[in-house]
Amino acid sequence: MDAQEIKIFAGSSGVPFAQGICRALGITLGQGDVRKFSDGNLFVRVGESVRGQDVYLVLPIALNPNDEFTEMLFWMDAFKRASANSVTAIIPYFGYAKGDKKDEPRVSIRARVCAESIELAGADRIVCLDLHSPQIQGFFKKPVDHIYALPVLAGWIRQQNLTNPVMVSPDLGFLKQTRRFAEELGFPMAVGEKVRRGHDEKAEVLEIMGEVEGRDCVVVDDFTISGGTLADLARGLKDRGAHRIIAVLSHCMIRPEGIARIEASPIEVVAVTDSIDNPWSKNHPRFHTISIAPLIAEAIRRIHDRESVSGMFDSRPETVVNACLAADE
Repeated sequence: MDAQEIKIFAGSSGVPFAQGICRALGITLGQGDVRKFSDGNLFVRVGESVRGQDVYLVLPIALNPNDEFTEMLFWMDAFKRASANSVTAIIPYFGYAKGDKKDEPRVSIRARVCAESIELAGADRIVCLDLHSPQIQGFFKKPVDHIYALPVLAGWIRQQNLTNPVMVSPDLGFLKQTRRFAEELGFPMAVGEKVRRGHDEKAEVLEIMGEVEGRDCVVVDDFTISGGTLADLARGLKDRGAHRIIAVLSHCMIRPEGIARIEASPIEVVAVTDSIDNPWSKNHPRFHTISIAPLIAEAIRRIHDRESVSGMFDSRPETVVNACLAADE
């Protein structure tokens, strides 16, 4: 990789993650400026020349999705007007991902609107981590690289010295991804059945299918906001005789009220990636953050060198996985 031809920049909420990527690649973070005026307007400025260079912008659309999405569009436009050779949007967490379908009358398919807007603003390529729904890739016309945190999270699970472990899916919708974890680790599976009765963030766990008595349970999900499903499921597992209960999440969207629910639950620890710079879970004793930046850095290197990104997972990237685990916060 020629470091002279690649530039990595960070949006306002992507600085820590982008710095981790730069450390893994041995380059410095590009200079830029984001300002928010008193009327709420955003101002974006590229702080150095990017003419003829391949630019990568790191910006999750997460805790402040409307501002972050708007900022993403302004960055894309700024890079294009500065004559960048190509612009790749690195979106560790894709906000509005749950808006992936028209499941009732007179609603917007929000993920499609976001995808089209990012492309129209100037993105030539998109890199995402563990999309809530993989079909969202179809909303983009430009290439999308969908990166999976599974190898890194599975590596962390292996280090936990679990006894008679079982992978637990929080609901039927996440069963396919949970099965991938179970196959990777050689664990049996169980699944919780939940129902969501409205557009709030509350879901009710109705039943748990599978053998959990006397076992160490590993609950896996892509993200949590309220912590309610994880806490309810953990109590249900304890009621059915589960031993230790830990959870692993690709993204940590949890808020203070969710933190309180986790603290009051039987969950021993929640392992999360650093895809979102969450101030509430960072350094919290019940949460453990695993840096996924070296994995994204390897994806960027492969994109830049025109190598297969999917080959990262076909070849079992133990070096990259170990680098992620070694970079734990």
